[in-house]
Amino acid sequence: MPLLPARLWPLILKEVRQILKNRQIIFLLLFPPTVQLLVFGLALNPAVSHLSLGVVDYSNSAPSRELVATLTANDVFEVQSFSPSTAALGQQVRTGQISTGLVIPPDFAQQVAADQSADVQVLIDGVDANTAGIASGYMRQILNQYGQGLRQVQTLPVEVAVRFLYNPGLSSSWFFVPGVIGVVLTLTGSLVSSTTVVREKDVGTLEQLLMTPAAGWEILMAKIVPLFVLLMGDVLLASAIARLIFHLPFRGNYFLFLGVSAIYVFVCIGIGILLATLARNQQQVVLTSFFFNVPLIQLSGAIAPIESMPAFFRALSFFDPLRHYVTLARSLILKGVGLGVLLPEVAALIVFAVLLLGVSISRFRAQLN
Repeated sequence: MPLLPARLWPLILKEVRQILKNRQIIFLLLFPPTVQLLVFGLALNPAVSHLSLGVVDYSNSAPSRELVATLTANDVFEVQSFSPSTAALGQQVRTGQISTGLVIPPDFAQQVAADQSADVQVLIDGVDANTAGIASGYMRQILNQYGQGLRQVQTLPVEVAVRFLYNPGLSSSWFFVPGVIGVVLTLTGSLVSSTTVVREKDVGTLEQLLMTPAAGWEILMAKIVPLFVLLMGDVLLASAIARLIFHLPFRGNYFLFLGVSAIYVFVCIGIGILLATLARNQQQVVLTSFFFNVPLIQLSGAIAPIESMPAFFRALSFFDPLRHYVTLARSLILKGVGLGVLLPEVAALIVFAVLLLGVSISRFRAQLN
């Protein structure tokens, strides 16, 4: 037994030296995680603003101008043009010059003065279904607020007080960044670990390792330990960016977050080693990784809510380890819940880690033999 560590540590040091000499791996560990966090955190925003608005104002009155001013007051809509007719406005929407059109009828002022229901027509470019739906919701909300402001009686039978929990400022980055941390770990962990292992095949040093007195499990452990330490460094880097740049609160136990991340790092290493056993060179590893990683990201809820997916894919997402990690990360960072609430997700993550590492180690040992 004392001889085992004596053989293991030189192998670990050899792996560390190889990783530090490989500029490609250092680049993958540092540059993509930083850029992806910054780009996704700053660029991804479900809110819509500065939508181009075209107006046909047949009324040309003070109430109609007030309506247009109300629509453009909060920068959701910007008046791009005033068209002379509905046909001209429809042509502008059709050619993509504007995304939204508003037609105010000639008797608009008279209807408002008589406290009657005033009808306006709204044209929305529906090519981008997501933007069109959000624009329609904004338009309805602003028009309803404008109509309520014209009423003489403002009392409502029910008053609603809305309080936003866990994200009172409704910052979109608070939703995206925890998910992007999982995405970064998935891409970086699987690529770095698979590239490190398959590189032995490319340069022919795998056969040299087999000639050493080290056992197969020692060779594999020597590869896993440095990768685990380096990927945990990525977790620390990502959490520092999330805290310092995006001001995520980290309401939960930070060490519990690190523990959960450590389990997911083993999942990523398992995926990477499995990819390395399926591929013959680094080019095949990169191409094969897209086949695995893209479905993992799409089904995880990191970018798009799982609730918006069809029922089949919602059920399929339970077999996605990234989904469970994203749920854990958001719960720990934003909600500050404890381990008792998260136990099912942690158990699922442990099962995935054991299965993926078991399968990948078994295939790797078979190749060594």
